[in-house]
Amino acid sequence: MAEIPASTQISEITDSMQTRPTVEPRPPTPPGPFVVAVGLLVALWCAGFAAVSVWFELTDHFEVGQYADDAAALSVVDWFVAALKVMGAAVALLAVSRTPRFLGPRTVGTLLWAAFATLAVYVAGSITQAVVMLAGSAGDAEQVDAASVGYVLAMLLGAAGFGVLAISYARRAALGRRVMLIGVCGAPVVLGSVFLGLPAILRAVGLLSGP
Repeated sequence: MAEIPASTQISEITDSMQTRPTVEPRPPTPPGPFVVAVGLLVALWCAGFAAVSVWFELTDHFEVGQYADDAAALSVVDWFVAALKVMGAAVALLAVSRTPRFLGPRTVGTLLWAAFATLAVYVAGSITQAVVMLAGSAGDAEQVDAASVGYVLAMLLGAAGFGVLAISYARRAALGRRVMLIGVCGAPVVLGSVFLGLPAILRAVGLLSGP
């Protein structure tokens, strides 16, 4: 039996060890009128809430009231959340752009699922808290007023909008479940950074009081 030359064997081994380049998803197909409308509304929704955060800072909203002692810390959190809202508006616009730019399909899809999951978890937590308060198990039921209910409904609309965009974009860009799972895992990261990580840092540097 003829022997295979050593040089050929080495070449075959080297070729088999080479990592094949990852195939990027195809560019998403153009969205329909309904999805475009949803994308624009979601972008306006995010921009509107970001404007509220900026208004809080321009009017020194946190300088008076029961949280005046922590005004500096609340200002940091407010700017951080405002940045997240602006990012959400940008992602919503990228989701309905007919000429993909700046970010690849996988990145846009991941961010859309992360935005949807973050708002969905936040709404679920808010509803659970309201039910507990109304049941008298904890907190003050009087805090569940029309303003708080309206706020939760607004968050629910935002979650629904990002859900529509995420599903549509995943289909149009032929993204797999892996992108969805990675994006959904972003919810605890975002919420944890806002409600746990950032306050812990502010408390460590002396800007936030309390335990």
